Amino acid sequence: MSPLGRFAAPTLAAWITLAGCGGLSGRASPAEAPDRAPERAAIRVNQLGYLPDGPKVAVLCSLDRRPEVGTFVVLAESGDTALGPLPAESAGGLGPCAAGFRLDFTALREPGRYRIAAGGLRSGTVQVTRDAYRGAADTLLSYLRQQRSGYNPLFRDSVHHRTDGVLVDHPTRSGEFIPVAGGWADAADYLQYVTTSAHATYMLLMAWRDHPDAFGDAFNAAGLPGPNGIADVLDEARWGLEWLRRMFPEDDLLLNQLGDDRDHAFPDLPVSDSSDYGWGRGGMRPVYPCTGRPQGLLGHRNRSTGLASSAGKFASAFALGSMELAPLDAALADSLRERAIAAYRLGRAHPGVCQTAPARAPYFYEEANWVDDMELAAAQLHELTGEESYLRDATEYAAQEPVTPWMGQDTARHYEWYPWHNNGHYQLWRTGEAPHKSMGAEFYRRGLEAVAARADNAFRVGIPFIWCSNNLMASFATQARLYRMMAGDAAFLAFEQAALDWIFGANPWGVSMVIGLPADGVTPRDPHSIVARRLGVATQKGGLVDGPVYRSIFEGLLYVELLGADEYGAWNGGSIVYHDDWGDYSTNEPIMDGTANLVWLLAALAGPR
Repeated sequence: MSPLGRFAAPTLAAWITLAGCGGLSGRASPAEAPDRAPERAAIRVNQLGYLPDGPKVAVLCSLDRRPEVGTFVVLAESGDTALGPLPAESAGGLGPCAAGFRLDFTALREPGRYRIAAGGLRSGTVQVTRDAYRGAADTLLSYLRQQRSGYNPLFRDSVHHRTDGVLVDHPTRSGEFIPVAGGWADAADYLQYVTTSAHATYMLLMAWRDHPDAFGDAFNAAGLPGPNGIADVLDEARWGLEWLRRMFPEDDLLLNQLGDDRDHAFPDLPVSDSSDYGWGRGGMRPVYPCTGRPQGLLGHRNRSTGLASSAGKFASAFALGSMELAPLDAALADSLRERAIAAYRLGRAHPGVCQTAPARAPYFYEEANWVDDMELAAAQLHELTGEESYLRDATEYAAQEPVTPWMGQDTARHYEWYPWHNNGHYQLWRTGEAPHKSMGAEFYRRGLEAVAARADNAFRVGIPFIWCSNNLMASFATQARLYRMMAGDAAFLAFEQAALDWIFGANPWGVSMVIGLPADGVTPRDPHSIVARRLGVATQKGGLVDGPVYRSIFEGLLYVELLGADEYGAWNGGSIVYHDDWGDYSTNEPIMDGTANLVWLLAALAGPR
């Protein structure tokens, strides 16, 4: 999620005016959405579906404190009872749900289409199928493709940003042109960050490494329809790697950010972006280096202290990219290997965080931890090179941050503990000896326990509802699945499944948080995206939106405003809110990094194509 979304105070009126200019938002009225719940209670399900041999739980959410719900049944398409009656477990409310009940139908293993009935309510369609997640990871890649800067396959054009960029805030080289076109726009605006892009690139590579059979080849390297003999996930990962290489052009020049929130002054499509950074409307954009000191050109400043957070992310993405692309391009693999070692060396020499830079607004990615990035980089370099020194470094870094600090907390700053799960523990388990394997699994267990201890509600959700909560939900489910594989322990399976179910509709609002997935589901129709507004919501298919936030966060943000009737108003009366409204950049903006994280999780669930 971009730190400001697409609003700047002087142009809010322009955005509101644009909402009435004939753009195609695809917004659905409550009557148009299938199986819209009754006003005071609803049964929420995972709209994508359930695996026959996996956990299956629906959640009945009531806005009233004392509904009478004793049992439930599962109905076949014919209307006959397929399972039950079974007891409904009273399990506590969350957000707008004053009361909640868990309806566990795990015993239903026969594939088919069903509905859940309880307390006078019926759910939407429930699918039980071995194919529930097959192809879903590739669907998410469609969102990443249309986020491309440089050549964009949605517009079939090398968009304006090919002139990037001009070096700023450098002690001796400010004003120098540095060719850094490419990569992905971070969210609905056109800012680009190594922080999120390097993590996203790593997750795509990790998804391919761990689950190659989940991916197909329907697009070429340019992102246009037609196979090229390379899995689409590898094409997309390579797109990220190529941009990261441009952002680390010299051993002592580590670039971190392209553009800043001056981008938000004009609501344009990427092919006609007319933002003005001082070189005229539509001119070049600034590129910020990591300097190891606080940054910000227009009054607001971050709290940067070093280079290691970004250097570690560069190094891990380059190292894994070198391994996975070696069979396809030996020269590129050699270059990535060299860049990985150089980036890691910079991180060792300059510990601390390189945060993103604010400009006109006070928002930025407030990353405060860096040893997790260096742990992953060291563990990945150990696998790449075989050098034991990297394994020793990774072990030392792991001990400094066993648990990602947001886990077990009720709040955090914006992107304060990023990435939201530490892939370094998993990589140590993969590449290390028995002590490293047990340590990695133990550290994951501690974090999962801390979150599960807070999940005393019917949804079994224990994350804090900070900005980009769906990122946390996807990361928690990822860490839980990794732990289950590493330790052979299913103690957190119910929480893992609950996080996945939440993303795909088992939440108070009954919304799958991935645009257009499933195709016939209740998904965001009015996301915070000018491309969706102008060209239709289908352009954002596969994008994971930010997700619900505490009401206090929503009400405290600058320039956020609902621009239509709140179709989920009845479900926004509690401490957590979600709005399917393009004026709400805090809950309804598609996010590139969370989408890439979810690619790994869906690939793990998919099974072979």
